[in-house]
Amino acid sequence: MIALVGNFSRDHLPGGPPKVGGGVYHGARALQRLRVPARIVARCAEADRAELVPPLARLGTPVRYVPGTSTASFSFVYDGDRRTMAVESLGDVWAPGDLPALPPFRWLHVAPLARHEFPAATLASLARGRRLSFDGQGLVRAPELGPLRLDADFDPEVLRYIWVLKLAEEEAEILGDPAALGVREVVITHGSRGSTVYVGGACEFVPAHPVAADPTGAGDAYSVAYVVARNAGFSPVGAARRATAVVAAMLAR
Repeated sequence: MIALVGNFSRDHLPGGPPKVGGGVYHGARALQRLRVPARIVARCAEADRAELVPPLARLGTPVRYVPGTSTASFSFVYDGDRRTMAVESLGDVWAPGDLPALPPFRWLHVAPLARHEFPAATLASLARGRRLSFDGQGLVRAPELGPLRLDADFDPEVLRYIWVLKLAEEEAEILGDPAALGVREVVITHGSRGSTVYVGGACEFVPAHPVAADPTGAGDAYSVAYVVARNAGFSPVGAARRATAVVAAMLAR
């Protein structure tokens, strides 16, 4: 069994109404295809619960809702793989006491939407007896409204608790040499071109084939598929290949 924890978001794309988003939702899209035992812990403002929780629950993975006071909101514009984002509102901060009891599991993916959401003390609590996968948005996304701004002003203490760090290409550029981060496994995604896995002082590129579809959430789905594969005994590179195939199938659908 694996678990997935994070805030919902409300996503605004051109030409349509707002959509449910966040790593918990897009990760659940991958879990729907993989059909493995999992649990999701998701949070948003209580006023938005009736709007955001049912679409997640319909994907089939059991969901534990944690009441919140704020819902993250973003606007997106895409030019191929390149995305321009603006932050319209921020999600809640998770304290150790906000975490519900969960069944035993080996892997947990933490899906922050900005740097403030999961401080080091919370990650320390989540990491007890578990391996944490962490989305690099939680290191480099400045928690402020307006055009999305990336910087490296994160607390280095959080890296102590991370087993797998998933970075988008632009996030990796901010952080520099992946080997210098001290994380066991670093995976950098390159959009439709594939991903690069850094582990044990070596790196390997895993190619992908472009899929003509809305790529929103592809990185979240990749992270969850990677964790599922690692939990099943795949090597890091094998897990990256498996995750690439899962995301391609999800987008094609």
